[in-house]
Parts: sequence; structure tokens; C-alpha cells
Amino acid sequence: MSRDVYTDPVRFELERERVLGRHWILGGRSEQVAAPGDWITFEGHGEVIVIVRQADGSLSAFHNVCQHRGPSFVAERQGCGARRFTCPYHGWVYDTTGDLVGVPEREDFDPAHLDGLRAPAVAVDEWGGWVWINLAGPDTARPLLDALGSDITADLGRYRMEDMVLHDVVEWDVPVSYKAIVDGFNEIYHTKELHGVSAEWVKAARDTSFHITGDNYMCFVPRAEHVDDLARDPDHHRYAICHYVVFPNTVFNCNPEHVQVFNPIPIDVDRTRFLCWELLYPDTGDDPEYPAYWERTLKHWEGLKRVVGEDIEIYEQLERTKRSSGYTRHVLQGRECKIAHYHENMDRKIRDNA
Repeated sequence: MSRDVYTDPVRFELERERVLGRHWILGGRSEQVAAPGDWITFEGHGEVIVIVRQADGSLSAFHNVCQHRGPSFVAERQGCGARRFTCPYHGWVYDTTGDLVGVPEREDFDPAHLDGLRAPAVAVDEWGGWVWINLAGPDTARPLLDALGSDITADLGRYRMEDMVLHDVVEWDVPVSYKAIVDGFNEIYHTKELHGVSAEWVKAARDTSFHITGDNYMCFVPRAEHVDDLARDPDHHRYAICHYVVFPNTVFNCNPEHVQVFNPIPIDVDRTRFLCWELLYPDTGDDPEYPAYWERTLKHWEGLKRVVGEDIEIYEQLERTKRSSGYTRHVLQGRECKIAHYHENMDRKIRDNA
């Protein structure tokens, strides 16, 4: 496989237009926009979006671009209780749906230029306690549930992420393509060398099952201590690490008691804002076992952060070689099948423009 899929700026622009601009991507957690007027922003691959909870409980999303002369009119990353937004340049005012509702010295403008003007709308929906956005817009975007597919919504849905709470978000600025990061979560071949997992873990992982479902992927990695249990009872939610990739850049890493979401947000062809979210089940106040759950889960989370830190070190090594004349291609093995399919799918969407 050619290295160009990670390094070619022309290809990246095609991905922006034909993939990133047409598929559902994570905008944030629903709990971040819980009350009317609460808002968050999304920024990636040249796009800046505002997402706002409305009085009726729905969400609106729109481009954070003043239609007068182009600056963003919402400066902060998130806030609460907004009723409208005012551009700091000339004072144009937008409501929480993106409609233009105020123009200083309006009489000096041609009325036809202002008629129906708004910040362009973005499709927005919720599933699993997450806010999802699609830049194609509300009249064009494929329905979110159709894009996720019934396999993902049923199997990943068993974790009830909508009932979980956000415990932590870790963020890195990574000097490589977002697809190189997705690749790392599309195979387990690297775990022995990079993460130093045990021989028992490696042996158990040989029985990982890989599933392609539409544009998306699932894989179930047997936990070494439960190989015999899994042989007797094929409950992968209980006895395996369950991994889901929602095309093009959302990765769910599900342990039986907590969930991580890996979200590599492309900034440029070789730069990525990489977010790692940690979700826990909340304390209901009536579970005497909750303190023990909290302690062991947080201990596991600390270990997982170290593991992701090891991934970051590899991305730094990839930065050193990304322009090297000695780096021309990737050579994949059979258990890297998800990587191959992911890039074939990306190629097809760019080629067919559909």
C-alpha cells in the first residue's frame, strides 16, 4: 500500500470534500450540552462548527463563520445559557440556530443580500450519549442510525454509553495523518513489541474475531484470563475487549466496566488533534460495591493512558520518516485485514465521489 494515503496533500483535500465532509463524526458528549443554550464547538480539517441545545431539547449545529466577512463569531470552545451570538468584528448577531437576526446599520446593505442569510446549517443527531455532526447538512446527510448500522447500534449499544458519564479527556497534538492513528486501532499485531503484553495475551489474541459491517468494523479480542470462559459461553461483552470503528475516524474501545473513545480529528494532511475520552458508570448512591468499582476502573484507566502514550511515541517516530525517500509503502499481513479494507473503502469513496 502506497504511503501517499498518509502524505499527499491533494488526496487529503479530496478526503475533506468526499469523506470527512459527508460522513458522521463525533462533535462531543450530550452531557456537555445538557440545558437549553448550552453549546460546544468542533474544530477540525478547516471546519469550525457550533452545536447548541435548543429550548425544545433538540440540537442545532452550524458553521461558526460570520456571513459578513468571514471571522468565527463564537470564540470560546464551550459555554452555557446562550440566547444569541454576536460577531466581535462588526456586531452581526445570530440566534442559537444560526439564523442572522441582527445587523448594525442594516439600511446601508442591499436587502436582497441579507434576506434569509444564516450561518450554514450542519446535520446533527445523538446516539449513545454522543453528539454527532455531518457537514453535508440536514437536507443531504444520510440518517445517523443508517450510517452506524444495526450491528453497531445493537452490539455497541449494550454498553449503554448514554447512561455513562465523562470522567476524563486526554488530548495530544500529533504530527501524523489521522489515518495512521486509526490504523493503530485496526490491528493488534503491534501489542507484543510496543506494549509488552504477556505471552498469554498474545496467544489469546490470536483468536480475535474481525467483522466488517457496512463502512464500519467490529472486533472482539479474548481476554487472556477468560479464554476458557469464552469457550464455554460466547459472551464477548463479558469476556473480551470489544472494539468498534465507525468510519472514518471514531474508535470505541470497550472493556466490560468502562469505555474509551479514541477520536483522531484531522487538522491537516500530517497533523491530528487526538482525543481520548474515558467513560464510567455513575454512582447511584445505593451500590456498596461502587467504591471498589471506582478504584479498579481508575487504576485500569491509568494503565491505558500509559499504553496510549506508547502509541504516541510511535507517531513521533513516524514523523521522522514521513518525508523519507526510504518510506514508499506499507506491507500488510493477513491479520491487518481491517487496515486494508479501511483504505480500500476510503479509495472507493474518493474515486467514485459517492
